[in-house]
Amino acid sequence: MMETAPEITIIGAGGIGCALGHALLSGGMDVIIVEVDEAKLAWGWENGIGLDHEPAQRAKFLHFDHWQPRPDDLVLLCTKCYDNRTVLARVPPNLKLIPIQNGFDEQLMNRVEIEGIASFVTECMSGRTHTWITRPGDLHIGFSMAEHQGKLSDKVENLIGVLETHGKFSVRRVPEVLPYKNTKLLYNAAISPIAAVAGLDNGELLTIPKARKLFFGLIAENYRILKSTGSPMARIGPFHPDSVAVLLRLPLVARMLAIPFSRTLKGTYCSMAGDLPNGPTELENYNGHLLRLAGDHGFPLNREVYAVTRYVEENGLQPGMSWLDELLAKVDAS
Repeated sequence: MMETAPEITIIGAGGIGCALGHALLSGGMDVIIVEVDEAKLAWGWENGIGLDHEPAQRAKFLHFDHWQPRPDDLVLLCTKCYDNRTVLARVPPNLKLIPIQNGFDEQLMNRVEIEGIASFVTECMSGRTHTWITRPGDLHIGFSMAEHQGKLSDKVENLIGVLETHGKFSVRRVPEVLPYKNTKLLYNAAISPIAAVAGLDNGELLTIPKARKLFFGLIAENYRILKSTGSPMARIGPFHPDSVAVLLRLPLVARMLAIPFSRTLKGTYCSMAGDLPNGPTELENYNGHLLRLAGDHGFPLNREVYAVTRYVEENGLQPGMSWLDELLAKVDAS
């Protein structure tokens, strides 16, 4: 392991970027935060990076327009997927880029060997580089796919070691991130479009009957898409997706379990919540990815959810419960 820590660049001062940055700075690493939000940059220079009630950590901040990456940089990509094209146009081909995102982006998948997926939930304060962990969980990190497996570089080993020691989340080294990423997609592609178009928090998906019906229906359909296409899945949380699929075939049991789960999700919001009505969203990287996997096969609920959410996004319409009524009417008619 290296005796001195390298400089780490984090692109994106959202919830995940701030949580990772705070951990690395707490471990004595030299961190540069690259961001486009002028308010965040100004607040960060003045106050540093905050996490929950922990002491703030001082970092360097740089506007993306002025960022000039070097080939030997180690960069954590913590933006939303719709910003990837802009980032990739800036970075040298051999730069070590480690995405920690939720969605699937084919152009990025061809560029990276190592990535992370977070099962903890954060909420970053608007215009500030201060985030809160609203639901505990893990950071799964390792090779993106099985064919990339090998020995981690000293730089990456050092990075992971600092996160393990100083992160306010658990770090799980895994041989392959893809199964965990697929499982996160299973849930995100059910939570995000429904919660975002209806303007609900995550807990309300389980307590409002019409939202719960669509949410459970999407989880079941997402599972069938991933399973039928041979996409590996791993356990995140108390149940493996195989067990979740069984529970959803027992409606009474599923509704009973929804009550305690809703309490753990109350007051937490999906990553797409702040993107409507103005857009863009990661819909293409969630449900769009699933529909590309599905090809010409059925899966009507995903198709209707994709169409309605895209319509709301493209026309700048306000979220509301009426969109759930429209979705249910379309699904019942199909």
